[in-house]
Amino acid sequence: MSEFRLTTVEEFEAATARLLETGAKVGADSWQARVKNQTPHCKFGEEGICCRICTMGPCRITKKAPRGICGCDVHGIVGRNYLKFTAGGASAHSDHGREICHTLYETAADGCYKVKDPEKLIRIAKEWGMETEGKDIYELAHEVALEGLMEYGKPFGTQRFLKRAPESQQKLWEENELAPYAIDREVSRSLHMTHMGCSSKPEALVKQAIRCGLGDGWGGSMMGTEFSDILFGTPKPIETEANLGVMVEENVNIVVHGHDPSLSEMICEVADSPEMIAYAKEQGAKGITISGVCCTSNEVAMRRGIPMAGNFLQQENVVLTGACEAIVVDVQCIFPALGPLSKCFHTKFITTSPIAQMPDSEFVRFDAHTAQEKATQIVKMAIENFKNRKPELVHIPQMKQKATVGYSTEAIVKVLDGVTNSQVDETGTTKPLLQCITSGVIRGAVAMVGCNNPKVRPDVAHIELMKKLVANDIIIIASGCSAQAAAKAGLMDKRAKDICGDGLKRVCELADIPPVLHMGSCVDISRMLVLAATLAKDSGLRISQLPVVGCAPEWMSEKAVSIGNYVIGSGLDTYLGVDPYASGSSEMVEILTNGTREWCEAAFTVEKDIDKLGDLMIERIEEKRAALGI
Repeated sequence: MSEFRLTTVEEFEAATARLLETGAKVGADSWQARVKNQTPHCKFGEEGICCRICTMGPCRITKKAPRGICGCDVHGIVGRNYLKFTAGGASAHSDHGREICHTLYETAADGCYKVKDPEKLIRIAKEWGMETEGKDIYELAHEVALEGLMEYGKPFGTQRFLKRAPESQQKLWEENELAPYAIDREVSRSLHMTHMGCSSKPEALVKQAIRCGLGDGWGGSMMGTEFSDILFGTPKPIETEANLGVMVEENVNIVVHGHDPSLSEMICEVADSPEMIAYAKEQGAKGITISGVCCTSNEVAMRRGIPMAGNFLQQENVVLTGACEAIVVDVQCIFPALGPLSKCFHTKFITTSPIAQMPDSEFVRFDAHTAQEKATQIVKMAIENFKNRKPELVHIPQMKQKATVGYSTEAIVKVLDGVTNSQVDETGTTKPLLQCITSGVIRGAVAMVGCNNPKVRPDVAHIELMKKLVANDIIIIASGCSAQAAAKAGLMDKRAKDICGDGLKRVCELADIPPVLHMGSCVDISRMLVLAATLAKDSGLRISQLPVVGCAPEWMSEKAVSIGNYVIGSGLDTYLGVDPYASGSSEMVEILTNGTREWCEAAFTVEKDIDKLGDLMIERIEEKRAALGI
């Protein structure tokens, strides 16, 4: 066995530089060049102090003009912008969840989609007070899907999954009017509040942002996660590989990108068929390789072991290899630049959702009714494109790492059962992890999430923070592009235990886990909420008392703001490496970094120095331990 070592960011960057050389030969654009063209960024925008919600403006706050034309001050403008940002993110994640609800409704014994985890379906149905005895599993699936869809627009009541939280958290939400009602109502209310002539009080705007975020985290995202598990299987540990080296030069390379597993699962299903593999060989290829980018990649990696080609800022790189026959996308985090870039190569850029239509793409409308037919069409398009490769442009960086992925909440509990003395201790709980924490073997945990952002050297913040935290005996649970950064570096290889502190290393050896646990895609941050809630219940503590914090060091999207709001809203302090466009208002800064503690016992910390950000998280975890006397 070769000696294990982490892949460095410098190696990532050298591989990218080589690909950009190929791009330059064919006149391809790149995000690196576009960043330079957009620098310096608008300071009014970065501080959140410009307003364009009516045509009396746009208005921007300066010393000369301290108020907008309507009279709104800087604090109201920044607050409204922050809430709009949150609403955009909550709508995106929750609409993803809605699509999964619809897919669940379309399941049938002889249909394109089937129920792969009937036990979870029955468990959720019972959790929601539904009758399950004597029902056909697909009849039950349709009933649960309809109930889920009602969560988006029901006229009365709060989100069903809120009851998963400890009673102390539910009480806190109730007392501070933070419990979200129908998901769409919270998004709609947010947009109403930010309309001209409505709310301009920062406290009210932030409260609604938290409420809207909670509707996403404990509503739309949680249903997206749970119902995806029912449809495609609840993840359990599985081996895969990560980075561009997973692409195979001799094969037809299809890259799936986006967030909705309904598309990618069907692409994988079809591409794995003997008929398609035979067809690929007829066209001169040795086989078919599916790999992924962004959260779609996380979805198929944790259920099928499909390799991960890269995260958000690597999406152009898969085309720059010259070996990508098709990049097939669904929704969210897709560069419109992929269209013109693909035209510089032989790659087909295939869009599939009416939500995400882009120029210079081939649109194949994908839906649950015709899923297999459309997936077959797409895979055939990719196979038939193999012969159009330009060999002189082909270069796949030979760089990849092994990764163990798929640590759903259920999988984590099962892993813990493996290190429990079943003769003495209770199984099926998080108590073994709690014992590790209370004994000091593990100091705490960090939920590492979020995107890449050119404002932060890509992947550096994720990787360096993880290395620092695991060296201090802090276990990491990761999702989204943060998880892929870890996988590319080798931090999800079980051999990475050797870079951990003695305590965490011992736990990794005993439980046979890597120090960074892959928990899924962006919507799967809802798994982290469930895990935190379970830890709190098993320990008899409030969520806010746990030595656990959240971190998004490279975040960039509206969804990340929604996530941040539901994480602090659930009682977990959250650490950011990128400013949430609120620095122009001293009142907003004070509320977000301190004032929210009054309502939900957690707040944000913003620190652009990554080393200091790590120190602050460690310090906070130790404060929480000290408060508990452990």
